[in-house]
Amino acid sequence: MDQVKRYRKFPIFRYPERTWMDQEITKAPIWCSVDLRDGNQALVDPMTVEEKVEFFQLLCKLGFKEIEVGFPAASQIEFDYLRTLVEKNLIPEDVTVQVLVQCREELLERSFQALQGVKKAIVHIYNSTSVLQRDVVFGKSREEITAIALSAVEMVKRHEKDFSGELRLEYSPESFTGTEMDYALEICNAVISAWGTKAGREIIINLPNTVEMHSPNVYADQIEFMSKNMKEREHVILSVHPHNDRGEGIASAELALLAGAQRVEGTLFGNGERTGNVDILTLAYNLFSHGIDPKLNLENVREIQEVYERCTKMSVPDRHPYAGKLVFTAFSGSHQDAINKGVLAMRERKNPFWEVPYLPIDPADIGRQYEPVVRINSQSGKGGVAFILDFDYGYKLPKAMQREFADYIQKISEQEGEVNPKRILEVFREEYVEAKAPLFFKNLRTTDVEGEGDSYISFINLTFENRGVLREVSGQGSGPIEAVISALNKEFKLALKVVDYTEHALSAGSSAKAVSYIQLAEENSGKSGFGVGVSSNITRSSVRAIFSAMNRLLFPEEAEAEGKRRVAEERSS
Repeated sequence: MDQVKRYRKFPIFRYPERTWMDQEITKAPIWCSVDLRDGNQALVDPMTVEEKVEFFQLLCKLGFKEIEVGFPAASQIEFDYLRTLVEKNLIPEDVTVQVLVQCREELLERSFQALQGVKKAIVHIYNSTSVLQRDVVFGKSREEITAIALSAVEMVKRHEKDFSGELRLEYSPESFTGTEMDYALEICNAVISAWGTKAGREIIINLPNTVEMHSPNVYADQIEFMSKNMKEREHVILSVHPHNDRGEGIASAELALLAGAQRVEGTLFGNGERTGNVDILTLAYNLFSHGIDPKLNLENVREIQEVYERCTKMSVPDRHPYAGKLVFTAFSGSHQDAINKGVLAMRERKNPFWEVPYLPIDPADIGRQYEPVVRINSQSGKGGVAFILDFDYGYKLPKAMQREFADYIQKISEQEGEVNPKRILEVFREEYVEAKAPLFFKNLRTTDVEGEGDSYISFINLTFENRGVLREVSGQGSGPIEAVISALNKEFKLALKVVDYTEHALSAGSSAKAVSYIQLAEENSGKSGFGVGVSSNITRSSVRAIFSAMNRLLFPEEAEAEGKRRVAEERSS
């Protein structure tokens, strides 16, 4: 790319005294939503008053205590919106509304008109301070830019006298990251002095990453420098407003918090100018994943997403952190296997902490419990298929059986694409549970006779159909399974033996069903395979599993056809 020669690095602020890298985030910052101003002005189709009211109510429900509601001096619709909130008494007692306004008398006057009747307000004034904007936009010196900011502070103080509510001032040196740090500190200190801070009269100094110009560590250095050198620091609330031009907005915000920031301005899902603002939801869920209370009510991300998408006409990408449709989904076979083992380990160990590979949080904790965590396609393996059958339907396939069944799903996914959980269950039942032809188990009578020591001998009478013809055979063994195998070997002149057998309850309670898995090998032919049986009686479930395995071993085409017929019959009914 020869065009690279047109670009050069922005000057880097070097701050060797930095200590932020040794810090850690231990509590949530003050959150300020700017969805209704910064987010709204970036929409192709800005929200109507009604939509902004609904969005404001969502933000209040989520627990935001500071909400920038707009730029009321910019247009009639912005003015009317704030008046609607006031006149309809829609602002909760504990919520402070914030308005943005440039440092101009007529705009400040209009903003205070809109704020009349508001009990708690933040007036957010700003002017651009960067080297580039001072040069090409304003053609003004440092002193002239500082004079604009100080003039606006005096205007706010004059209007404050006639304002009946509680008022705080916020000042932003816009394009802060492109400003020389000595000058950024100079103008912010001048504003702090002009406002006259003290206990109960704190000022918010907001340092925006208006355009991401550097990697997040440089922003953190700038924030720490300002935090440590700002005058009257104990009466300053240091705020950050990161944008996402380099795709590093989240990292910039988190490192800024390490560097001394106390407050974060951002939007839901990162909506905003160009590549957007910092995503408050992702920041908050990141805290949550480390066991830190985010101080927001974010238990239902799907509801948040529904209101957001309807009001903004924007959509949340499938891979968006936490909220995206696919972020708690694993297609990779190795990922699925690890998730499966992680969930099982948590259950068995009764681990009070969430520790599952590839899933930093439990999807259920943010309202995602009704979505499949594992989805199956041609890239999936035995672990994912086994997870679906266990997690969704309670079938705990033996390890040796997982590969055998996964091969069936692999073939289907190669032809049809993604295979949903319901389809996986149908195939499992077709291939194993309903493989009841040509041999169909009818009845079993057992008698146990005491043998030597503590042993018992089981004598059985077995009734079954062979292609509709009723047959009755008898046999004996150390238990019902061995006795049934002995009788069938004699009847069909086979050499069947049990390779593997497991069973478990399929559901809880007095009416629970049992499921049995049996792997048979026929020594004469060298064939082996699994069968599955389900019944409320454990002995019947094990015998059904034997017949399922025999049908699949000896008569695979008939068994498969019968399984599909039975499942299709159930589906149609």
